[in-house]
Amino acid sequence: MNTRQEEITLQPLKAGGEMSGCYLCTSKIPLTKEGILSIYTNQPELLLDLKNLVIAKGYESSLRRGKLDLVFYDWHALQNTMDYLKTALPNKKKLAVKCSLSLITESPSDYIPFEEMYMKVMNPRLVKIIQEKLFRSFLQPIVRAEDEEVYGYEFLLRPRSQLYHFNPGELFAFSQKAGMHAMLDGEARMNAIRTSSMMLDHGLKRFINFLPSSIYDPEFCLKTTFQAVEEYQIRPEDLVFEVVETEEIENMKHLKKILNYYRNAGVKVALDDLGSGYSTIDVMSELTPDFAKLDRELIRGCHKSKSKQKEIQTISQVAQNIGVTLLAEGIESEEEWAFLRTKVDLGQGYYFGKPAETPLKQYVK
Repeated sequence: MNTRQEEITLQPLKAGGEMSGCYLCTSKIPLTKEGILSIYTNQPELLLDLKNLVIAKGYESSLRRGKLDLVFYDWHALQNTMDYLKTALPNKKKLAVKCSLSLITESPSDYIPFEEMYMKVMNPRLVKIIQEKLFRSFLQPIVRAEDEEVYGYEFLLRPRSQLYHFNPGELFAFSQKAGMHAMLDGEARMNAIRTSSMMLDHGLKRFINFLPSSIYDPEFCLKTTFQAVEEYQIRPEDLVFEVVETEEIENMKHLKKILNYYRNAGVKVALDDLGSGYSTIDVMSELTPDFAKLDRELIRGCHKSKSKQKEIQTISQVAQNIGVTLLAEGIESEEEWAFLRTKVDLGQGYYFGKPAETPLKQYVK
């Protein structure tokens, strides 16, 4: 990382103008060839260690006002610096370090944990996709078991351009590690709402995913969501917001708060991936969602597996008892559907239709 010898005057950020959302939803990093990496820690001795590390590596830096500033003129040099610091610093010390990335003409702001900054610096392409919203919503049909008519659609994130292709699962996994999950989750939700207003008639359900961990305060974090619902004239009862975090639910109280907020707004809620590892019956019984989706792993080959059939039957009975509409996703064959259609209310999968740019009037077998 080369630095120029002349003194660099850092101008303060312009004052005025409120942020449109919380830090998690609005914080962006400049993806430019030159800028300033600013490193902060409340441990003075660690700051000196960091300075010695970059000096030993041959980089120039300035230590002032309790932070270490490194000016870079090449993104690869920035990546090399972050990679070097990640290797050189013990994990305990990395936890005490925060970083900011800014243009040369601006003061550093929005200090974030070292590991989050590392992920962003090492994956600028994914950062660009999220920051510039280089994605769109595809629709996958959901059909009723009783008559096989289209009941609604799930909205799934897909690349907007082949120049910026991505795997949706990998993009969301990256966003979690990079501290960008609130931004991605919110923008994906808005995109789905906007797309549904253009594609679907009233009465068709719109299943839209959301990450509970991205919503720390429903009233604040979901304000723009419901502004969009009103702007695009979508009936709340046509919306189904679907929990997609399949790991064990740790903060049940927080999740209940989010689901209740949705319900009070007239929106339906769904629980995803039942049968994928955590206590399915207990979670479904405690949360009593409007919809519950059976995990695709439980569905795959269910017509040939007695153990899967027994589990599906048990979940189906409990769902019926507590008034939960049961949906089987990942259906790929006629045999799977033949077994499932008497156990579930709704079906979804490639057997009915793959995710597509436009909705189906009726699936084609």
